[in-house]
Amino acid sequence: MSGGGSGGVQAFKLFRPDWPTTSVVFSSPHSGRDYPLSFLRKTVLDDRTIRSSEDAFIDILFSDAPGQGAPLLAASVPRAFIDLNRAAEELDPAVISGARMSGHNPRISSGLGVIPRVVANGRGIYRGKLAMTEAESRIETCWRPYHRQLESLVEEALARFGQSILIDCHSMPREAIESARAGGRQRPEVVLGDRFGTSAGAEIVDRIEQAFSGAGLRVGRNAPFAGAYITQRYGLPSRRRHAVQVEIDRSLYMDETEIRPNAGFDPLRRVLGEVVASLSAIGRPDDVPLAAE
Repeated sequence: MSGGGSGGVQAFKLFRPDWPTTSVVFSSPHSGRDYPLSFLRKTVLDDRTIRSSEDAFIDILFSDAPGQGAPLLAASVPRAFIDLNRAAEELDPAVISGARMSGHNPRISSGLGVIPRVVANGRGIYRGKLAMTEAESRIETCWRPYHRQLESLVEEALARFGQSILIDCHSMPREAIESARAGGRQRPEVVLGDRFGTSAGAEIVDRIEQAFSGAGLRVGRNAPFAGAYITQRYGLPSRRRHAVQVEIDRSLYMDETEIRPNAGFDPLRRVLGEVVASLSAIGRPDDVPLAAE
């Protein structure tokens, strides 16, 4: 199922299981790679550089979710076009004509608002500013459909299972986690973000960590990524709505310069297939089988 869209691109693709068996929902808001021609004509970046802020191929790495009874909502629209992991109100005056800054927002200040001004390493996307009508069009036709669908999946899980566990799937540049080696610690290969305990219950996060570490991956928490808008919006553990951001080291599976899979891609995909099965089991009631009888 696809939905929404602007400038010839669909906002998302939804992969549903034949039969839902778990309260776990997977989302991949930054793996979209359908670039509208109208957008490519506006950017000053080449076709490869414009892709540098993608969580490339993450939707493929987590594609076993429907087979485990869990839905996977994957962006089609690229992050450089609109960032689905930002609030719709996070408008950057430096790139959108007529936008007004309300207080200090470090994401906007660094060019990473809902309509990004830059891609990786602070490289500017546009030569000038966009009209407010362009920003509003992208939000209305891409951002809102994605979040309406995500909210619907979370509510469906709550209604069916009495809880929802949102796994928000991302990837991180190798250089972003070099600092995690301070004090002699090993660099994590996976970073879980629960906004320092506010977006998910401790037992849920512990079990998510066990799913990754049990598959042989080194896991860290909340540094350097603690979770952004999606975990903040959909994580409310007091109401049995849990949300955890998952960041995977890109160097494990792709050439970050060429933006293409490397030799580690297929092995990691197999490992993450096991992880997805373990994660889905966290939200599966004891009396619900994997497949409908």
